[in-house]
Amino acid sequence: MSRSPETLRKAPRQDRSRRMVERILEAARLVLVEEGYERATTNRIASRAEVSPGSLYQYFPDKQAILVAVIDRYSAEIGEELTAVLADRLDLPPDQLVRAAYEGLLDVLEEHREYLRLVTQELPLSRVAGHVGQVERRVADLVGAYLTVSRTPTPLPTSASAWLLVRMVEHLSVDYVLQRPDIARDVFVEELVHLTAAHLAPRPATSAPEVAERAGARSDGTGPTART
Repeated sequence: MSRSPETLRKAPRQDRSRRMVERILEAARLVLVEEGYERATTNRIASRAEVSPGSLYQYFPDKQAILVAVIDRYSAEIGEELTAVLADRLDLPPDQLVRAAYEGLLDVLEEHREYLRLVTQELPLSRVAGHVGQVERRVADLVGAYLTVSRTPTPLPTSASAWLLVRMVEHLSVDYVLQRPDIARDVFVEELVHLTAAHLAPRPATSAPEVAERAGARSDGTGPTART
């Protein structure tokens, strides 16, 4: 079971206790998805889990702790699925790999559509941003490793290109899954492939060094920083 230790008042030690915590987290997930964040009170969650509020409070101090545990679990599951999507396709030629990876990405996002809606449209982002961002970081690390191992030329430092590509594709894909625009899926995937190819395409020699220098200006490695 994936959850942050700091969300629990005490760790369940017996099988019965672990099963109770599992029921609470699954009930919280269902209540959050079906009724929304505002209506997901601890009493509703306890009722859905068929446990007393007192039993719930033995393990979770408040609603926020339950929310973080649910987000951590979902994020871990999605991160593992996205990692598998990329890892299972690494032996494909680059053009096929990119297209197949984006198809797999959409499959994963569609499977978790209600969770995405909850996170992006209902939850107070300030409370969960650090937990949600772990998926992006995990995938960006994997993409960066692939770009390095495959020796794919990038116009920016590898970590910066990975950061940019992952967030560009992720945000477009999440919006596509949630908003369901009048764009056929195969057309959307093809556009993502073109955007990726455009980013990785060779650039005029006069502009490449300056862009790369600016992209590497931030020392913490979290992303490109433009000069003012």
